[in-house]
Amino acid sequence: MSRVAISDARGRLAAIVDDARTEPVYLTRRDRPVAAVVDAAQFERLLEDAEELADIRAVDEAWEETDRLGETPVPWDDVKRDLGLIP
Repeated sequence: MSRVAISDARGRLAAIVDDARTEPVYLTRRDRPVAAVVDAAQFERLLEDAEELADIRAVDEAWEETDRLGETPVPWDDVKRDLGLIP
């Protein structure tokens, strides 16, 4: 992974974007990473993966709370029937 000081990045933006197509480029300030330039398609995949992981965690937490409270989940067909989505 490349690292570029922000002060150097100003004049090299096009090259940094080109490099970011194959690997993240970290922008640094005082030798510490403060931002990253990544390929747009890779960034979209990362966002989608993060959303999927958040959904999985939410389901896991809901199941844990159901167990903790001793509740019985309502079957999906019952929910759809109650909402008038199926006869």
